[in-house]
Amino acid sequence: MHTSNTASSVISSSRVNGTNVYNPAGEKLGSIDSLMIDKITGQVRYAVMEFGGFLGIGTDLYPLPWHSLKYEPNQGGYVVSVTKEQLHNAPRYENNTWPEYTDEYGRRVHDYYGVPYI
Repeated sequence: MHTSNTASSVISSSRVNGTNVYNPAGEKLGSIDSLMIDKITGQVRYAVMEFGGFLGIGTDLYPLPWHSLKYEPNQGGYVVSVTKEQLHNAPRYENNTWPEYTDEYGRRVHDYYGVPYI
């Protein structure tokens, strides 16, 4: 199946960084810090979201399975079915401390969010 690329279906990763992430209730959870891309397939695997802290200080990074986010044009950001309370126990790491994105780590992240590991 071929789908045409349009200005609305393709975006530079530099424009995704900094985009807000909301829960379904419209509460801002954080913003996208970076994208994790599979080197073999070229597919985006995770959006890494900054959450917590104050004015960017003390924030942690939360890998969210890419398929768990949906872009919502009316909000100008991504929506993920997660509450702030759920993020307190979610897989995360401190800024400048990157985990090894192994299959085991990926399964743990996906399992936490109830998203099948691909």
